[in-house]
Amino acid sequence: MKAIDDLGLRVTNGDVASKAGMKVTQAESALQALAADSDGYLEVSDEGDVLYVFPKDYRSRLTSKSLRLKAEPVLNKLQAAGSYLIRVSFGTALLASIVIVYSTILVLLSSGRSEEDNRGNRGGFGNQRYSSGLQFYISPADIFWFWDPYYNRRQRTKSKGGMNFFESVFSVVFGDGDPNEGLEERRWKTIGDLIASKGGVVTAEELAPYLEVPPVSDEVSKYQPLILLSAHNDEAFVLPVLLRFDGYPEVDRKGNILYHFPSLQRTAKDWIGQKKENSEDSFYLAERRWKFSKANKMEQALVIGLGAVNLLGVVVLGSMLRDLGLVGQLGGTGLIPFATRLLPWLQGYTAAFFAIPAFRWLLLQKRNTEIEERNRARISWAVSLQRANKALQEKLSSAREMAQRTFIGRDRIIYSTEKDLSEQSYDSREWDRRFKER
Repeated sequence: MKAIDDLGLRVTNGDVASKAGMKVTQAESALQALAADSDGYLEVSDEGDVLYVFPKDYRSRLTSKSLRLKAEPVLNKLQAAGSYLIRVSFGTALLASIVIVYSTILVLLSSGRSEEDNRGNRGGFGNQRYSSGLQFYISPADIFWFWDPYYNRRQRTKSKGGMNFFESVFSVVFGDGDPNEGLEERRWKTIGDLIASKGGVVTAEELAPYLEVPPVSDEVSKYQPLILLSAHNDEAFVLPVLLRFDGYPEVDRKGNILYHFPSLQRTAKDWIGQKKENSEDSFYLAERRWKFSKANKMEQALVIGLGAVNLLGVVVLGSMLRDLGLVGQLGGTGLIPFATRLLPWLQGYTAAFFAIPAFRWLLLQKRNTEIEERNRARISWAVSLQRANKALQEKLSSAREMAQRTFIGRDRIIYSTEKDLSEQSYDSREWDRRFKER
């Protein structure tokens, strides 16, 4: 639908396939379904090309007929809210752990002194003293203050990373997701745009900077820097491109293998297929490195510092709670027994808090090394393509000579489903014959 909007509501299969990076067969099925559900109509050219034309309000027409499209905005908001709650929950758990651990330690210390100072008074005085002390160190309002949405906005404004404290905790521990999400979509959009801009005929060397290819060998780079894939005689990596865009190989007069994509040669827009030279992937498909965290250095230091404070507290609390006699004297209810039951969970959380980012850091080193290798391989072919030798230049010239761009204007339309057959000024039997031949 975005491709249809960008292309001006009048498209061919090839237009949408190249613009959206879809398979030609998928584009055709999607266009047929969209046209049927949005009251769009078809146009047929004098050569039998089928074009899909959509009304300006086709999106609203689709929404009125689809419960899924109606519910999609609400579901997206709920998903965003749920994702945010998950992100902040780990930071909330860190603060809660620190509060519980150090409050318990304070109670244990004060209880030990109370046993010595108040042996004659075993009433409620000690418990009252403990309660007042706990209120001094902990206030539930403090926790809700961190959840204040205005506080979160202020933190985002102040933070270079655009994160509040809770988000930065999640970012440091779990990361921020795949930086190359949507890489395949970028890949196929770029390749579709490239093929269309070249008139539907390209060489393997032109596709190499956007696919998974081996790097140019050191020997080739040093002594024969202008020799490309022909030196390897292996162009199997082009096969996924042929399958997606309905292409096929053909051999020119000089024996060069070229790749022909007829579906991308016929367009309803004469400006479609202009390659975006300023786009991120105009030179080669650039994979982004994984970052350990998008939180800035100050935020990371704060998170790690609080994690260390929590670790120290859990270790100290675990040591103090080994004195079962002291715990038994405090009865079966209250903060101490609660902390005793919760201690294994606090220890597990603390261990995970440091183990997960440590393991993730090691994993990212390996991933980034592989990404750099793939990027270097694509760059090497892109640079070699720019320095093409005479043989490759002739091959590229041959591809350009075989290229063809057929613009299907309205003057070439001989039939439209928008009007009744009897209203259209041509012989219906002649049209039927041409359409069947096509």
